[in-house]
Amino acid sequence: MKRYIRIVAISLLCGLIFVGCGAKGNDAKDVKDEAKTELDQVNREDKKDLTVFAAASMTESLTEIKDEFEKENPGVNLVFNFDSSGTLKSQIAEGAACDVFISAASKQMDELDPTSDKKDSDLEIDPDSRFDLLENEVTLAVKEDSSKDIMSFEDLNTDLVDTIALGNADVPVGQYSESLLKNMGIWDAIKGKITFGSNVKEVTSWISEGAVDCGIIYSTDAKAAGLKIVAKADPSLLDKKVIYPAAVLKDSKNREDADAFISFLNSDKAREIFEKYGFKQAE
Repeated sequence: MKRYIRIVAISLLCGLIFVGCGAKGNDAKDVKDEAKTELDQVNREDKKDLTVFAAASMTESLTEIKDEFEKENPGVNLVFNFDSSGTLKSQIAEGAACDVFISAASKQMDELDPTSDKKDSDLEIDPDSRFDLLENEVTLAVKEDSSKDIMSFEDLNTDLVDTIALGNADVPVGQYSESLLKNMGIWDAIKGKITFGSNVKEVTSWISEGAVDCGIIYSTDAKAAGLKIVAKADPSLLDKKVIYPAAVLKDSKNREDADAFISFLNSDKAREIFEKYGFKQAE
């Protein structure tokens, strides 16, 4: 009944545009914009929210995918929570409402997977819905106009570099970075130069702002921020590939819509968007 009353009120408001003493110019536009805002609000209230927890490095790609998915699924409103995979996993374990989880490493997904010996949470994913969605690259990045002649990861252990930004140990990009630098044998030597960020977007911002000389981030984040990639990590020096698994939470209250979103992530349209931002299809 309330929705009906609001729609009637909106209709009357729209009528003012044409009936109200010939309103012209900005007056008519203001009335029309107000009516559109009210109608958009009603439409949003008619949609079901589908909550997706996703790694911060997916912000740009999933924001674009949201528009495409909602066009094909007009009854669904995608709600994203972007942060480090470790933070997202902890929020899920503590009972935060979540329908779909996409992490930037297998570790955090394993901790919610009942088939994994690493599971450490009462809340869990549906293992039958789990799949490897994307692959990314670990890179060394600097500002496009950087005056530093940094050309390689080896340069981190030279006088060329005074400050380095990395993700902390709870962040997948930080875990990949630490394993790379330890396998290179320079971790202990450069620790005094490192500033740790809470997620990859924070590290990316520090590089963009020139707060540090360089940082280790994903190639997708470097591309989205317009940074210069000076080196890509040798996969043989990483403990594992940079894989993004996705899964539906077992207690999702929107299972049908969650399954539809998972299927859409595998569509040609979604993959085209992911590739545009520098992701590769997981093998």
